[in-house]
Amino acid sequence: MSEHADAATAPEAIEEYHVVPGHPLGLQDLVGRNRPLVIRGLVRDWPLVKLALESDTAFAQGIAQWDNGTDVSTLMVAPEADGIIGYTPDMNDFSYQHFKVPVTLGLQRLANYSRRPNAPGLVIQSAVIKECVPGFLAEHALPFLDPGVEPRLWMGNKVTTPTHFDSQHNIACVVCGVRRFTLFPPEQLPNLYIGPLDYAPTGAAISMARLDQPDDPRYPRLKTALAAAQVAELHPGDAIYMPPLWWHNVESLQQLNALVNYWWATIDVEGYNPGHARAALYHCLLAFRGLPAAERANWKHLLDHYVFGDDDAVAHIPEQRRGVLAPLTAETVELLKLGARAHL
Repeated sequence: MSEHADAATAPEAIEEYHVVPGHPLGLQDLVGRNRPLVIRGLVRDWPLVKLALESDTAFAQGIAQWDNGTDVSTLMVAPEADGIIGYTPDMNDFSYQHFKVPVTLGLQRLANYSRRPNAPGLVIQSAVIKECVPGFLAEHALPFLDPGVEPRLWMGNKVTTPTHFDSQHNIACVVCGVRRFTLFPPEQLPNLYIGPLDYAPTGAAISMARLDQPDDPRYPRLKTALAAAQVAELHPGDAIYMPPLWWHNVESLQQLNALVNYWWATIDVEGYNPGHARAALYHCLLAFRGLPAAERANWKHLLDHYVFGDDDAVAHIPEQRRGVLAPLTAETVELLKLGARAHL
């Protein structure tokens, strides 16, 4: 990307932490910082990483030994799409076909494509590791994460996932190949030209602007976003922490690339679902988008007071009467669900 951007928009490097033996990283070092962090060497001792550093073949054989034959979500990207998981030019379709194949078959196709000029892009997407290569779990873990946080596998050739966001915390660990991460803070949303929320590749709303085409006249504010971007290239054993709602563009740079990621929510309350926040966005569009400007402004004051602001909205209410305004517990979650249904 950067070779096409002028010097004024070249992104800065993401802050880095180099793992020191005997000084383990803790979850408290990540959560709450609200900034991305590259963690060099976080998983360098994983057996699969050591195989990848030997060769692509050693890595492929290593992960194939755990394949239990379960089909996983696989995308084949048309050669004319330049490896970008996105839309066709007319936006009437996506730039890929969707298949389900076992991990080993995916590896075989990747090996075949590596010998072909102008080959399709191929990527295994968000495969739950315990369901397809469960043997991985015995010797590969992040000790500071709750064991209930399930790792997922992403594996493919030179494919780009355009700029998008996750609503949960994310640690992504490179186990084979090289990946370039370009991140944008949440406030850059207006400059990223995000496509439809309800018609998006793989379900995640993406930027319609290509980062390697900063002069595209359709997206003049992209250069402003690029000026605020942060970038890093990760090699086998490296990881990156990405806070919720940080936009990220991920480029896989070699013929075989693999990544294991972990998503988790900071709220651990019975009945709470991380999808509630995304659902709330749709409810807000339904509830507020069509109102006159003055009414929207009034509702914004209400939401700032009860949800987004720092005001203590309940100090004057006796604790036993705070109801849905009390801290989230399993009981409060159920009250909120009941209240939401009652007002629909």
